[in-house]
Amino acid sequence: MADVRAFAAYRPRKDIADRVAALPYDVYNREEARAEVEREPMSFLAIDRPETQFPEDHDMYAEDVYQKAHDMLWEKIENGIFIHDEKPCYYLYEQTMNGRVQTGIVACSSVDDYDNNVIKKHENTLAKKEADRIHHVDSCDAQTGPIFLCYRENDSIRKVINRVKAEDEPLYDFVTKDGIKSRVFIIDKDNEIETIAEAFKGMDSIYIADGHHRCASAVKVAKKRRAEDPDANGNKEYDFFLSVLFPDSELMIMDYNRVIKDLNGMSKEDFLQKISEKFDVQEEAGQVKPSQKCEIGMYLGNKWYRLNAHDDIKSDDAVEGLDVSVLQNHVLTPLLNISDPKNDPRIDFVGGIRGLSELEKRCDNDCVLAFAMYPTDIHELFAVADAGRLMPPKSTWFEPKLLSGLFIHTI
Repeated sequence: MADVRAFAAYRPRKDIADRVAALPYDVYNREEARAEVEREPMSFLAIDRPETQFPEDHDMYAEDVYQKAHDMLWEKIENGIFIHDEKPCYYLYEQTMNGRVQTGIVACSSVDDYDNNVIKKHENTLAKKEADRIHHVDSCDAQTGPIFLCYRENDSIRKVINRVKAEDEPLYDFVTKDGIKSRVFIIDKDNEIETIAEAFKGMDSIYIADGHHRCASAVKVAKKRRAEDPDANGNKEYDFFLSVLFPDSELMIMDYNRVIKDLNGMSKEDFLQKISEKFDVQEEAGQVKPSQKCEIGMYLGNKWYRLNAHDDIKSDDAVEGLDVSVLQNHVLTPLLNISDPKNDPRIDFVGGIRGLSELEKRCDNDCVLAFAMYPTDIHELFAVADAGRLMPPKSTWFEPKLLSGLFIHTI
């Protein structure tokens, strides 16, 4: 039974929402974040990445940096940049990318559901990456970056979504510079709020699609506050975290590709001979974008190859059957000696949104080999999470990303 609650959001005024909304903090490096905030001073990225307000050599994890995030957020609230919906509501967040529409319910999800595995994970987290967001949430007294969750399609929720989008005026309607259209609606009718809450209560599984580190950070802040609060009862604002929940029927996972720095001492010819023991290898005239499971595109020596896995290395296992696992288990580990892809400096990962030309570019610059993957399916993600297991690192790339700054949950 999932506890997914309405909440009273702080959100930007309608006339500036498009200027405030920002891509997630972790899609930018430090230089890019500074440039974006200079381009658009209203961007919420200034609060998500407060080191942009300090000299370039300032420690981005210093205490005064987090204090600056707090001060900027609450100053903007006091100045009316952000307004407050007094009544707990749900919100609809619709995104359109290349003609494909996905619509999520903006809500607050339960820390206890995370701990009890009602909210299921498919990826490990790193304490170092969590630490920054723990400090940010705790300092700001607010969650500013929503967690991307997904659920199996539900008729009751679908009917509410369809009614709201057909009859109500959006709170926001704008297109960002990357061409993604965003629309936001408020769901404030009591009967529809109850319908959504009851529908989620009927679900025994919700899944983290993207944002494992942000989610884990919100949970750890909640536990810290529970320990410090003599009146803790499991029902405080800090016991719930900002999330957007999408139905599985609308989500698309893009490929998450791999680039490799060297061939582990092998020549190109030796490597091709070794990989042909596990895959049918076909040289192609142009770029190879895989069209089915267990098919991989490979770029080596300025040439593209199509790899098709032999039957004996395919698997029906939830994890071992993933294309990224097939590559890891039969190429990266045994041939290239990359057994810890999360930490090995010889491998890097390229989101599918960058296209196959980015793989060629990387091989012209700092790499020698690239693999173009067939995307993981959303139901493969469900199967891994339901089995209580984990995917290899960098198995899924979701687009479009959820914008920060449109919804703030104060704790």
